[in-house]
Formats: sequence, C-alpha cells, structure tokens
Amino acid sequence: MGGGDLSGLSALYPLVMGIAMLAVLALAWGGVAVLRRGDRQRGVLMLVCALVILGNVLIWTV
Repeated sequence: MGGGDLSGLSALYPLVMGIAMLAVLALAWGGVAVLRRGDRQRGVLMLVCALVILGNVLIWTV
C-alpha cells in the first residue's frame, strides 16, 4: 500500500459524497418502512447505519 499521489482522487470526491448521501436516504427510507412492517431490530439498525454514514459525510465535508 503506501502513500502515493492522491491528487487524482479529488475529482471523485463529489461523486463519493453524492453516493453516500443517496445511501443515507435509502437507508432511512428503508429503515422506516421496515419499522412499519414490525421488524424493529432491522429497522433500527438501518437507521443507525444511516446516521453513521451521515456523520462520516459531515466529517469529510468540514
């Protein structure tokens, strides 16, 4: 592995952030849907995962 030149990755940054935010929306929507169907454990885990990804996005963008 090693620390090579990462300047080429800066072009992918907005794409990665966009995909991460789409994942947050999908997980939140799916988590609420699963909760409504009665599977509490999976619904809560999906919502927690959405919050973790959202926290990562906030950290990466600051």
